[in-house]
Amino acid sequence: MNRSNSGTSGRSKGSDFLQLDPSEAPPGRLADWLTDRLRTAISNGHLPVGARLPSTRTLATDLGISRGVVTESYQRLTEDGQVAGRGRAGTVVVAVPIADRSTTGRGRTPDPRRITDSSSRPADDLEIFDSLRSTPSRIDLTPGVPDLAAFPRTAWLRAERAVLTDLAAAEFGYGDPAGTPALRQAVAGWLARYRGIAADPEDLIIVAGVAQAIGLVAQMLDRHGIQEIAVEDPGSLGSRQHLQGWGMRTPPIPVDDHGLQLDVLRKSGASVVMATPAHHFPTGTVLDGERRRELVQWATDGGLVIEDDYDAEHRYDRPPVPALRALLPDQVIYVGSVSKLLAPALRIGWMLAPPQYKDELIGLKRLADLGNAALPQLTLAHLMESGELERQLRFLRRRHRTRRDAMVTAIRNHLPSATIHGAAAGLHLTITFDEGDDAALAAAALQAGVKCHPLSWHCQLPHAPGLVLGYAARTPTEITEAIATISACRPTPSRGRTGSSRPG
Repeated sequence: MNRSNSGTSGRSKGSDFLQLDPSEAPPGRLADWLTDRLRTAISNGHLPVGARLPSTRTLATDLGISRGVVTESYQRLTEDGQVAGRGRAGTVVVAVPIADRSTTGRGRTPDPRRITDSSSRPADDLEIFDSLRSTPSRIDLTPGVPDLAAFPRTAWLRAERAVLTDLAAAEFGYGDPAGTPALRQAVAGWLARYRGIAADPEDLIIVAGVAQAIGLVAQMLDRHGIQEIAVEDPGSLGSRQHLQGWGMRTPPIPVDDHGLQLDVLRKSGASVVMATPAHHFPTGTVLDGERRRELVQWATDGGLVIEDDYDAEHRYDRPPVPALRALLPDQVIYVGSVSKLLAPALRIGWMLAPPQYKDELIGLKRLADLGNAALPQLTLAHLMESGELERQLRFLRRRHRTRRDAMVTAIRNHLPSATIHGAAAGLHLTITFDEGDDAALAAAALQAGVKCHPLSWHCQLPHAPGLVLGYAARTPTEITEAIATISACRPTPSRGRTGSSRPG
């Protein structure tokens, strides 16, 4: 039912909310006018996701119109998926209209096809990547995102209270730029138990996530005349962007089913390589024994390895893989964090540097920020020492395995021609196709409300098309719906071409 202006009583008023003036409404189309004004405000960012609308009674009173008109307008937006009722919290904006995102600044829908297969990328690629992160979607399968809803709030608050109760006044001052002794001790214990690394707490540097560690290492190497760090290909676009942001060239080294191709690394002439040997991103490949021995020999001969151990604790169907640092402490800069275990918002990571680099890296950390905030460090140390973090890890493994299984099943049912890679561990898996444009598929999926990464984003060299799909933060039902949506967006494969749904 579409109520008209004639249903109002008395003179039309106006509202400070969005400067709404019902006298602007066409005769007989008051609900249409109000719905359109609200939808436009959501599209252009005046009502961002999370904004609360006035109650129907309040807005109707301000405008001098029937409450039923406001109720009808809110109902239309609810049916379109743009707002939702939140009980006592009221009606809240939950999504930007998909059709309008291309014209709404940071809320626009980015086109993944603008990312080209080149080691020299245009300056605006960082903006496109960030735009994808901030674009609302119905189901977000972005890789590298843990289950944020599973953050152990109660345990964190309990640890925080314990820390504050015992904290001396002097400890609220400036601390050691390398990190609090308590967290360095706790991380050393964690690495010994879970990664097979025997580390002296004095050798650890607490950083603001792996991103800062990469930046500090790049600055240090630049001081020593090194402007090139070889990277895996496929390999993390985010890590490559950080390295390039510090002026580093990033020659690609191919990765196959056995891991990093050491013969290509040797021929490249690079003296430094950044790698994910325990769980390659994004394919999930583990660096096998022979390649591991070759990498150790390459490093022994004068090479330096930056080991990104980004999610090695999350494994389901394979035995643990020890960190490379455990075998080669003098030629490996080891970096890790709690971003995949707890939450990226904590911005807490660690770096374990060989003795010859430690003091210089601590000096750069001091110049960067005088050290991470001490209170979150002490809280995390308490979680580690109390056993709460181990309990959280066991809980997440069970939860993630269920979600991983749901994604594998959905891919087999809806994308049977896809080959699955890296299902045995991690927070994501990768699928590849025999043919197709993965950036176009990712763009179409985003238009349909599902966010994921095209594999080509993470490649500098030619590679089979595919998608990188995170599952840790989504429910099995959402995962199944998302894969079905991606399948519906994919063009029908050419006849005679078949793939494999065998997990890799």
